[in-house]
Parts: sequence; C-alpha cells; structure tokens
Amino acid sequence: MSRVQTVTVGPGDGDQRLDRWMKRHFPHVPQGRIEKMCRKGEIRVDGGRVKASTRLAVGNQVRIPPLPEPEEMTKLAATPKSKVSDADTKLIQSCVLWKDDHIIALNKPPGMPTQGGSKQTRHIDGLSEALKFGNDEKPRLVHRLDKDTSGVLLLARTREMAQALTAAIRHKETRKIYWGLVAGVPTPYLGEIKYGLVKAGGHGASGEGEKMRAIHPRDIDSTPGAKRAHTLYATLYRVAGRASWVAMEPVTGRTHQLRAHMAEIGHPIIGDGKYGGSGQENLGDGWGAQLGGIISKKLHLHARSMTFLHPVTKKPMTVTAPLPDHMAQSWETFGWTEDLAADDPFEELH
Repeated sequence: MSRVQTVTVGPGDGDQRLDRWMKRHFPHVPQGRIEKMCRKGEIRVDGGRVKASTRLAVGNQVRIPPLPEPEEMTKLAATPKSKVSDADTKLIQSCVLWKDDHIIALNKPPGMPTQGGSKQTRHIDGLSEALKFGNDEKPRLVHRLDKDTSGVLLLARTREMAQALTAAIRHKETRKIYWGLVAGVPTPYLGEIKYGLVKAGGHGASGEGEKMRAIHPRDIDSTPGAKRAHTLYATLYRVAGRASWVAMEPVTGRTHQLRAHMAEIGHPIIGDGKYGGSGQENLGDGWGAQLGGIISKKLHLHARSMTFLHPVTKKPMTVTAPLPDHMAQSWETFGWTEDLAADDPFEELH
C-alpha cells in the first residue's frame, strides 16, 4: 500500500486497542512496526498522536501511512503458527459439549493447560484453531481452569461475545459448580470458607510453582497483596471417614481458590500434591492427598457445570460436563453415580 489512507472504525470494531485493530485489518504488519509508526506520529486517530494501546471507538478516523506489501514483510513477519495436527483436531472437537453461533462450551481434559506458558506448547488456546467451524477467527477464552482441573470451559466465537461473557463472569452473573473428591469428611456438611488468599513465592526464574497461602479473615486487611476469597461447599457422600464427594461453588475467582480453601480446612482435594502433600497417604486423619489402592493419583477436581444468561438469546443456560476417566473410575469404586447429586446443592445458601 503506497499511499496514506484514512479508515473509519466501523460497528463491531470499537472498544479495542489500536494495535489489535491494526492486526485484524493489516495482519502482515508486525507489532514492532505498529509501535514504531505510533512513536513517529505516522499513525494518528482523529488527527492526534496515539499509542499502540490506545482504545478505539466506533467512528474514529484512523490515519494509516503507506504500508509495505505483504511480500516485503515476509522476512519480518512472525513465524506462522503451526497447523493443529489431525489427532489434536479430533481430540479438541471431541471435547465440545455444546455450541451455537456465539459460544462454544468444552469439557477440558485434565492435564491440558488452558493457555501456553512455561514449557507448555500444547494448550486449549492453541488447539482452538480447530474450533473455527467455518468462522474466520478462532474462538476466544473468557476464563481459565488449572492445568489439572477438568470440566466446563467457555469460549466466545466473536469479540463482542467475549466482552459480554467476560463482563458477566467479572460481575458474578455466572455460577460454576465444581465436584471434588476430598480427604476426610468436611463438617458441617454444608458451609462456606472465607479465608483470604495471597501469593506465596514460586520456584524458578519465572515464579513457576506459584502457590497461594490462606489468610484468616481478620488478617486480610493487614496482609499486603491478600485478596478476599469466598467458597461454598456441600458434602454430598462419604466413604466412612476417609474421603468425601464434595460440591464447591467459588463465589470469588482467585487462583487455586478451591484447592487452597479445602486444604486450609483440613480436607485437601485428592491428588493435589501442591496443597495436600503429594507423597502423603490419607489415613482418615484429614491430611494427605492420596487414598492409595486403585484410586488415581491425579487431581480429583472437575468443573461440573456453568450457568449463565446467554448474552444474545437472554435465556438462562446450564452446561454440564461428565467426569473425566480417572474420576469416573473413583466414583465407580465407591459406588457413586453422577445422578446422585442435586442439580443445585447450594439452594439453602442462595
């Protein structure tokens, strides 16, 4: 493109960063080049100088300087993302629980990260290239699950839907119910946990191994970095005094909240080496995150259901995910079936 042009920000393109808007319209221009053009004042919005992070609004006039042709940028462009393999395409598509034109709901497999990070190259965000189903853009994550937690994960198929769902989650307009197998038997059977959480230093150069430390409610305000956290729990079934099937509802959404909270009240989630003592076998004393025998050593935490108001149809929706194999085997061992649980174990608390 060898001339200056002015482009008007159209409907559906508002409320996004200038650099992301540029990426959508001129995908061959790298981030560094966009930032340089902003610094030199070559890209302007409504005549004024801007940063790459400036948010655009519908109707803004964006001045675009002459841009190199895509062929010229080949050497500068980032390495194209590798294509998702046929096996991974089959895997991720088999995880789809429900989809429409706006939202896709997955049953995330345990052991797979939601996003890339330290030494993680295979993750939901990358594999979502295989979830376009005819759309130009891949679906976007609107929340996360820990790597070893399975269950309901929502992705938005458009940018507008991502904003609507993210806002709904932030304003607590969605409900998530988790199932877990925990050591011992929590009492009272129905209760709430209000310990605050603060990050404890992780190991490694980038803080890998990050862990949350529980803080007594009276000490939250005086503990730097501590955030309030609130979990509801309901003890559904028990195996003598050794283990229980517990439903949990996070009222807040802190990192590792359910795992840290259950460990703090003396009932760590089975398989949780980080918070329950990985090598410990539980002997009915409420400590140790392994049951031994044929019970899997994997984390027994599953995002069972998510309830939300569909941003387009305005109808309430509940998406439910069946248990992963290792948890289903544990449930079978204890003689439990998924239909034994009430749809809403927390009715009394709401």
